[in-house]
Amino acid sequence: MAEIKLTQLSHGGGCGCKIAPAVLQSILADARDKTPFPDLLVGAETSDDAAVYRLNDRQAIVATTDFFMPIVDDARDFGRIAATNALSDIYAMGATPIMALAIVGMPVNVLPLETIRAILAGGEEVCSAAGIPIAGGHSIDAPEPIYGLVALGVVDPAQLKRNSGARAGDVLILGKPLGIGMLAQAMKKGLLDADGYQALINVTTRLNKVGSELAALDEVHALTDVTGFGLLGHLLELCRGAGLGAALDLSALPVIPAVRAFAEQGIGPGAIERNLQSFAAELDMPDSAPAWQRRLLADPQTSGGLLVSVAPTAAAQVLQRFHAAGFAEAAVIGQLTTGAVRVVAR
Repeated sequence: MAEIKLTQLSHGGGCGCKIAPAVLQSILADARDKTPFPDLLVGAETSDDAAVYRLNDRQAIVATTDFFMPIVDDARDFGRIAATNALSDIYAMGATPIMALAIVGMPVNVLPLETIRAILAGGEEVCSAAGIPIAGGHSIDAPEPIYGLVALGVVDPAQLKRNSGARAGDVLILGKPLGIGMLAQAMKKGLLDADGYQALINVTTRLNKVGSELAALDEVHALTDVTGFGLLGHLLELCRGAGLGAALDLSALPVIPAVRAFAEQGIGPGAIERNLQSFAAELDMPDSAPAWQRRLLADPQTSGGLLVSVAPTAAAQVLQRFHAAGFAEAAVIGQLTTGAVRVVAR
């Protein structure tokens, strides 16, 4: 059998598969109101990373699900990326994962069984690194490969980090460099070399465990992770939840080294344009700024970095926590401001 490229079996890949933000908002327009359950601490109200249900004064269950189609051709790497991405939502709430369930949809008449086993093994490898079991799951025969997890975690309600808790004057810190969607598209076009591919894997399989540590810091007011709606979209979710604006320093944004050349050529997934169309009215960026920078802000990040809103007095401490955990590229990228909900990028 000729080698099967996983990315050729799907119409999209990674978090770039997400429904366009504007379309999703329309679909969920009638489902945003919080249901009358006082122990449901976080639902769908602010598009947060996971649902949270209080069990008692010291414990709450954090639940999320995330799955997508292949972003890379290597089966094990696909499984690792999908699992890392799913667990990120737990860490983005300041929680600690306790177990996961696998979500598996595979074209069983197309993919060899050893390929499917390798995808699942990649997910198991990541969960083992996170110290949790994959305790079960569900599988279907699907026309395109789909893999992901239902992830469950626990958090002390007093240390829960919503995406709506940001305060004016907070510093914004991003934990991982940008450009994942652009690199993935370059790979799909056969333009990504071995070093670029390794950089893609290194970023997307790095667990955001540091989120659990940051939960203990009172000066950390909000957390989210940057995924399919790009830095722009997820920052705007944080801004809407808090009723604030944001100022971004474009020169401070961490970027995967191989990305800029592809960005300047206009290479990137179609989700970039969908994201820009959804958020253009809330972005203030000089006309003189290069087009690739605007597109980078909307690039869908699969298993992207944590975005932290922290009091200025604790920014250095948060950066130190990131760097000690292996996130060498973590950087201060801006600040939250009073005023209209919009991102000013300079």
